Amino acid sequence: MSWSPLLDPTIPIGDAVDGIDHVIIARARDLGGFEVRRALPSVARQMVGPFIFFDQMGPAEFLTGHGVDVRPHPHIGLSTVTYMIRGRIHHRDSLGTDAWIAPGEVNLMTAGQGITHSERMDGPAREAPQSLFGLQTWLALPKSHEDSAASFHNKGGEALPLLEGEGKEVRLILGQAWGARVALDVPHEVFYADARLAPGAALPLPDNHEDRGVYVLDGSVSQGGQSYEAGTMLIFRPGDQISVRAGERGARIMVLGGATMDGPRHLWWNFVASSKERIEAAKEAWRAGDWAYGRFQLPPGDREEFIPAPDR
Repeated sequence: MSWSPLLDPTIPIGDAVDGIDHVIIARARDLGGFEVRRALPSVARQMVGPFIFFDQMGPAEFLTGHGVDVRPHPHIGLSTVTYMIRGRIHHRDSLGTDAWIAPGEVNLMTAGQGITHSERMDGPAREAPQSLFGLQTWLALPKSHEDSAASFHNKGGEALPLLEGEGKEVRLILGQAWGARVALDVPHEVFYADARLAPGAALPLPDNHEDRGVYVLDGSVSQGGQSYEAGTMLIFRPGDQISVRAGERGARIMVLGGATMDGPRHLWWNFVASSKERIEAAKEAWRAGDWAYGRFQLPPGDREEFIPAPDR
């Protein structure tokens, strides 16, 4: 078996056994005008499959003239997955990508050995009030892809499989599950889905993935006789046949997981790597600020400012 953080090797049996391995309450932080809830990484668990970072952005409302302004910053060793529910974000990166991330799309930016990007709600969009509600996750890259070239891919809602029936509406965002697959290549086994459940509807989790988790975005779900509200991530033991059932108000959940990684990961600021030496090299490259010939470049169209590396 591949490496897994805090993996319990004991697989319970019997229909009455609670298959939940960890319950994580997302930590909330006010970023000045909007709130972010972070479920991963946590003290209890670093990763679920390749998912090493899981943030809920909003919901938030901005007055005219206001919005998110995340200045250019670097990444290594990961892929970011951005999925908007309400609102639009202007993405620019050092590859020359200049695109608006819209609701219902999946946007996959792979950093590999290095990429720089910015995320803003700018331009004509600021001439009216704006909404923000979405999720951003990071997928750690396998060691074999840490030095790969950076890339950016977008898939519209029409390219994302929609599975419906028995009070369930499940949009597969990434990877493969429930017999469906998103036509977007990723270098690891993964699945990620947005599921809406009517009151009392039950969703079985895919059983062909080692790591599986559920994040409650709205409403509540029950499993093993316990109820779990919005802002909670449930992580399940591998091998169990698991279903989650929506509460009396229904539920909207994000379902995620995949194969466990090929070893632990180091995290510092926006960097993910299999070794501290890789982190240190990226730190020095960003601090050097050699935008013309160095490892990192600033995004075309957004080169007037950037986020400095933290002191620690």
